[in-house]
Amino acid sequence: MSVVQSIRTAAVAAIKSLYNQDITVADVAINVTKPEFEGEYTIVVFPFTKFSRQKPDETAQRIGDYLVAHHSELIAGFNVVKGFLNLDINQAYWCDFLQQHYNNENIGIQPSNGKKIMVEYSSPNTNKPLHLGHLRNNFLGYSIAEILKANGFEVIKTNLVNDRGIHICKSMLAWQLFAHGDTPESTGIKGDHLVGDYYVKFESVVKEQAEPIIDRVLENDFQDFENADVEKLTKLVTALHKPEVKDDADKTSKIMGDIKEMSRNKTEIMQQAKIMLQQWEAGNHEVRHLWAAMNGWVYAGFEETYKRLGIDFDQMYYESDTYLLGKDLVNDGLAKGVLFKKEDNSVWIDLTADGLDEKLLLRGDGTSVYMTQDLGTARLKFSDYKMDQSVYVVADEQNYHFKVLQLILEKLGEPSAAGIYHLSYGMVELPHGRMKSREGTVVDADDMIVEMVNTAKEATQEAVQKHADFTEAELNTLYETIGLGAMKFFLLRVDPKKKMIFNPEESIDLRGFTGPFIQYAYARIKSILREVGPVAGLENYQYKGALLPLEKELIVINEQFPGILADAYREMSPSVIANYAFQLAQVFNSFYAEKVEGVYTYSVLREENEDKKKLRLQLITLTANTIRQSMKLLGIQVPERM
Repeated sequence: MSVVQSIRTAAVAAIKSLYNQDITVADVAINVTKPEFEGEYTIVVFPFTKFSRQKPDETAQRIGDYLVAHHSELIAGFNVVKGFLNLDINQAYWCDFLQQHYNNENIGIQPSNGKKIMVEYSSPNTNKPLHLGHLRNNFLGYSIAEILKANGFEVIKTNLVNDRGIHICKSMLAWQLFAHGDTPESTGIKGDHLVGDYYVKFESVVKEQAEPIIDRVLENDFQDFENADVEKLTKLVTALHKPEVKDDADKTSKIMGDIKEMSRNKTEIMQQAKIMLQQWEAGNHEVRHLWAAMNGWVYAGFEETYKRLGIDFDQMYYESDTYLLGKDLVNDGLAKGVLFKKEDNSVWIDLTADGLDEKLLLRGDGTSVYMTQDLGTARLKFSDYKMDQSVYVVADEQNYHFKVLQLILEKLGEPSAAGIYHLSYGMVELPHGRMKSREGTVVDADDMIVEMVNTAKEATQEAVQKHADFTEAELNTLYETIGLGAMKFFLLRVDPKKKMIFNPEESIDLRGFTGPFIQYAYARIKSILREVGPVAGLENYQYKGALLPLEKELIVINEQFPGILADAYREMSPSVIANYAFQLAQVFNSFYAEKVEGVYTYSVLREENEDKKKLRLQLITLTANTIRQSMKLLGIQVPERM
């Protein structure tokens, strides 16, 4: 039981004894005591005044007196500040915790709770390589899965590969038209990069072919369009010339965006891509053969990237397998009257009564959309694992999509609906702005990895070279560990809901709020422990003397780790762990570096008092284990030396 849980239990007993009131531990609010006051934890007593019928200070005083009298093994003393009860935890408690847990390499890990959660992340398209946005997704998904496991859940890590659809056909068609038989082997280009090059090529041709169509539309020449499209374009062009629109850049941009998209869809190459998609869904042998070959190139490329990133999955799903299940669900929905058809044979669901809108589930030509595939995948995943919750790690651009997905599943009576949880996260930008796949301005994950490793080498080479006993292989491993650790930490330290700017140079700063700062603290501890060597009897030793301020502070922050781990699960945010790990490293660095008149206050190597030396060895061992465990939950390795 943690110190906070122990305080809550003691407070419940106090309220029962003093006021004959039955409350639960959840009713006891506890905060970390503010640094300007004495004590470690603070009980908020204001809610108890309604039955104490006393002023907050008087209520706090009575509860404090009770706790000291009846729980002296836990509470050594207290003070009251404006109705807040600040508790001084008995030093013996901290020393007992240290002795019991200092060598626990699984600190914070909870036993199985019997519940099962699936976490779906990565979800790449097979028309391009993984990029910087995918990195935040992969790191979030992997870390959340590890945090859930540490909290006692059985976790299934899954990856739904978007391996079919019009976007895939774009790369395929461009390869057919322009590649002249190029393969990864013949060009020496990584498979996912080669396929991505042809996606960019397709988009450049679309842009080129769309320009004359757009020019004609802006001149009120709609020869490329028919019926309803002509009517829509007439309204758009008319609106474009209205004074109130001309003076509004956002409105002008929106209208031009609609015109451009409609014009893109009328280009020759886009029409060819749509035909290819129809052929794919009809099972055309030639199209399917090309699709399988190009996807194979991409999968080989993905696997290479995942391996380097330390990302793994328990189960792979493919939209090419699930979209037909989605069509089955659509047919079920039509039979139940939940869905309806329009004149063009497209299938929709009307969600206007739920405050949303109508949603397309099947195109008039019979081809499926993303929602169709997601419906089928949801059914398949639940059928396979019967999980209590299904977490989708997907950018906040899809917030509406997942709201609609869950609602449709509910209306179709699917049991998977109740457990859907969308872990929404903000997009990642670089200092120079947002990336765009169509324009080929996306930063590839592989390129970013190389840049981070090189940046790590440049930033740490001088310090590392002081240790001449590193082999070349060890140096390369170290630079990889630092570079990837810097990138993962920087992308995970921000609350997932927030958009962020990734700055590679800032992420590697050994003195900043970074992964390398924490890695260095860990390596420093391991260096001390190596120099001291094994100490007999340490596992049975419990310190009995007075703790110095930073000795106590370091024990206290280590003891908080299980609670931090629980908070990270409740908030579904690895940033909780990242911030904690940084604070822990900061406290250790203060502990390590504090001097009085040129003498280190908390020395381990030069400490002559054997009791103090054993205390500090336990303390830094505990800190190293907690740092390692924290970083492991973020998917980050910590080097034994640095």
